[in-house]
Amino acid sequence: MKALILSGGKGTRLRPLTYTGAKQLVPVANKPILWYGIEAIVRAGITDIGIIISPETGEEIQKKTGDGSRFGAKITYIHQDSPDGLAHAVKIAQPFLADSPFVMYLGDNLIAEDLDLYLQDFKEQQLDALILLRKVSNPTAFGVAKINEKGEVLELIEKPKNPPSNLALVGIYFFSSAIHDVINNLKPSARGELEITDAIQSLIENKKPVSAQELKNWWLDTGKKDDLLEANRIILDTNLTADYKYEITDNSQIIGRVKIGKNTTIINSTIRGPVIIGDDCHLENCFIGPYSSIADNVHLSEIDLEHSVILKSAEVKGIEQRIVDSVIGQRAKIHFVPKRPKALSFMIGDDSQIELT
Repeated sequence: MKALILSGGKGTRLRPLTYTGAKQLVPVANKPILWYGIEAIVRAGITDIGIIISPETGEEIQKKTGDGSRFGAKITYIHQDSPDGLAHAVKIAQPFLADSPFVMYLGDNLIAEDLDLYLQDFKEQQLDALILLRKVSNPTAFGVAKINEKGEVLELIEKPKNPPSNLALVGIYFFSSAIHDVINNLKPSARGELEITDAIQSLIENKKPVSAQELKNWWLDTGKKDDLLEANRIILDTNLTADYKYEITDNSQIIGRVKIGKNTTIINSTIRGPVIIGDDCHLENCFIGPYSSIADNVHLSEIDLEHSVILKSAEVKGIEQRIVDSVIGQRAKIHFVPKRPKALSFMIGDDSQIELT
């Protein structure tokens, strides 16, 4: 069994952050989103992993993620010159996949459940495709499935105007090698892409065994700011354990589950978990509220922060009003100037500098 992770794309929904970096490397609880998928795949016992990368961000992903040894896996990088659809990604990965069954995992997805049970069902039922589904409130934004009471897939439609159900494809698929013959004969959709939904639909029409399972727990596509913040909240809520390697003054207070990295200094501040703070940070005269993630080498002073993500080497000083629901990019600087607005909410790209008046 092999795995194929799709980590291309331009991340337009997370701009300006993704003008200067890959969306799959944006951190959730101070760990790149992509790594959660790799770890889930390895936990399922799959260690031969191919990662689809694009010309724009591939080098950054490869440099950051490495050869897979840190995960107990072997990673092969596969270049996709243009984003021509999910099925196209499978097509160019065929030399890597060969005749092996595989799981395909979209690199900006996060799910609560382990993959083991789904993998077991895929093998035991000798399926050609197993798709994972989740009920959503906006099915027109996703590939949507129509299934019968036995869990058999009757129809798949990509971003339908009139959805046959509210069951969206999660972005995690299990395939046998039968998918390759289908994709080799696939025609581009109206969007000009080779759609994986069309490939699975072809399997269905040819009476191949295709099944679906509905996720019972949370699933997040982290392609937008609010989804990224929600993913950060959930991971901090469910995965964070307290760990202290910091330097703290007597007039500071740590409350609840807080993880703070080495060489970080906390002066006259209160940290209320769940919160994660990286290495080499300096926090002074701050209140850091729940569900905040602060990356390495961040400097904060005179601020009140909650439910936010601050990326590496950012600097925020003297903001007397509370900052909430914000994503602040690498090396961004925010300084206070009098006559502030009543409420502040930010999504600030890398290398930005902002003065508030």
